[in-house]
Amino acid sequence: MSVTVPLFPLNTVLFPGGVLPLRVFEPRYLDMVSDCLRNEIAIGVVLIREGNETGPAAQTYDVGTLGEVCYFNKRNDGVLGVTLRGTQRFKIRNSEVRHNQTILAEIEALPNTVPCQVQGKYLKMTELLKKIIAQLEPPYTTMPMHFDDLEWISARICELLPLPLSFKQQLLQLDDTPLRLDLLHQHLYQLETA
Repeated sequence: MSVTVPLFPLNTVLFPGGVLPLRVFEPRYLDMVSDCLRNEIAIGVVLIREGNETGPAAQTYDVGTLGEVCYFNKRNDGVLGVTLRGTQRFKIRNSEVRHNQTILAEIEALPNTVPCQVQGKYLKMTELLKKIIAQLEPPYTTMPMHFDDLEWISARICELLPLPLSFKQQLLQLDDTPLRLDLLHQHLYQLETA
């Protein structure tokens, strides 16, 4: 079954279970977020393949994550502070650029990966993530924590570490949890031994 949602092309990758604080200032995106809040519609967060976050509509990857607005605050300078919570991976079936350069897309939900117990060689990932989160502020420190779920841990590490965006996108697109974990583990090991 497909649904239609507005897309937010960004230079970031959001995974299900993650949080994404944003500062929204462009009129087209202020209108989009307001409309989503009013109608309780999720926003499709997608990584930019070509183009920029501002200006003409960017070309995006076909797989992204739906984000629900879980916090917003309008500031005196007109900037809207918004926090999105990732809920569901999706694949774009069709999209159209509207006159104001926002993108409306017909999407199909992809299955989220299943929870996976932490064990063996992946124990270091848990400790790494705890150290990272201890250095952050809300919304990262106030989101629901699942340190017993390796899938959740690996997704947060992907979001929070300065990994190449193309690598993050590759991991988001994978349906195979063990393969995703092995690729991330190999990458972290290479960084550690470099």
